[in-house]
Amino acid sequence: MNIISEVGINSYLWLAAILFSIGVMGVLFRRNAIIILMCIELMLNAVNILFVAFSVMHNNPAGQIMVFFIMAVAAAEVAVGLAILILMYRNMGSVDIDTMKKLKW
Repeated sequence: MNIISEVGINSYLWLAAILFSIGVMGVLFRRNAIIILMCIELMLNAVNILFVAFSVMHNNPAGQIMVFFIMAVAAAEVAVGLAILILMYRNMGSVDIDTMKKLKW
């Protein structure tokens, strides 16, 4: 008997939906770039929870393998995003999204 059948798939669906909703709200309503990056990570983790839950429920490891790929993409996104934010803070003194409008091509 696995943990998914003991708790129920609905609990994982609700948890992932709540986490994803919090992430979407953070991306839409916040102006701080660091918080936006954290909210994107929260949305990716909500998807990871669903992949693992359905993978265990269907006895198929493909979902868990996909989680490793998502985690690798998330790590690369954080590294590039933080590098851009550090350069933005050095040049402008702020990580506010509205100040990025001042950047010129």
